[in-house]
Amino acid sequence: MDANAWDERYRVSERVWPAEPNRWVVREASGLAPGRALDLAAGEGRNALWLAGRGWRVDAVDFSPVAVRRIADAADGRQAQVRAEVADVTRYTAEEAAYDLVLLSYLQLPRQDMAGVLETACRAARPGGTLLLVGHDVANLAQGTGGPQDPRVLSSVEQVRAAWERCADVVVAEVARRPVGQEEALDTVVRAVRR
Repeated sequence: MDANAWDERYRVSERVWPAEPNRWVVREASGLAPGRALDLAAGEGRNALWLAGRGWRVDAVDFSPVAVRRIADAADGRQAQVRAEVADVTRYTAEEAAYDLVLLSYLQLPRQDMAGVLETACRAARPGGTLLLVGHDVANLAQGTGGPQDPRVLSSVEQVRAAWERCADVVVAEVARRPVGQEEALDTVVRAVRR
């Protein structure tokens, strides 16, 4: 899917995703001291806005101008410290060693593109900073419900661990079960601390 397709998806709906932050983002980031955060592929900004509400200064990046406008409007309405920017995360150059938290939430990319974004996240985190990925796990295809049905764009604990172990100490690496109606979805959750 490209930015134009996402723009159209956002245009035809008042809200595509829930306003509440992702449950795994809340679980993994609640105990972190606020600082500077980078939310890569921020969508409508639910996680960025939640972080800003907790005192974080957030840079939110997404390739959909409609989504970025929603983030900026919501941040203005809440007087939240969120700077929203239109950019394709596969080509985005983040400020190096500048962030206390770098977040990727449900970013679905082919493995080669995702490897580059995971590397960007490593470089963007400051030493001692947190890297956090939450995504649809590849096991969700056979054992869960919902999410993308293309295994080439799904996350795995092994993929993210292998990418981040080169620059960080992995603290959490799990396939987590998330309720979806009467069923469950399987998510990859990886949190690491940059060395």
